Amino acid sequence: MTIRLALPPGRLRPRLSAAVIREVCGIPSNDNGRDDQSDALLHAALRHFAEHGLAAAHRARKQAEAAFFAGDRQGYDWWLEICRALDRRMAKDLGLAMAEEAAPASSDLSAI
Repeated sequence: MTIRLALPPGRLRPRLSAAVIREVCGIPSNDNGRDDQSDALLHAALRHFAEHGLAAAHRARKQAEAAFFAGDRQGYDWWLEICRALDRRMAKDLGLAMAEEAAPASSDLSAI
């Protein structure tokens, strides 16, 4: 009588192929996707955070507001992106507030 031995797969070799693993796993859950933020912007945001700590997003917002009211659109965009890198909700609120400032008052149109 012959004895057949079926050994388990090796511990170092995965049971699934690499293609199947990629298909099943997909994008890692801690991956925020591809943002349009460049390395320079991320570096500037981290440097700003290192300098100002937890108040960095608030200070970036103040810088963006000052640039907006000074008419410096490029500076406003830069500081808004730094604020967005540090605190997305604050940057969204800032963008909405500045859009309201830039839009003509609707009460002026109702007087006509």
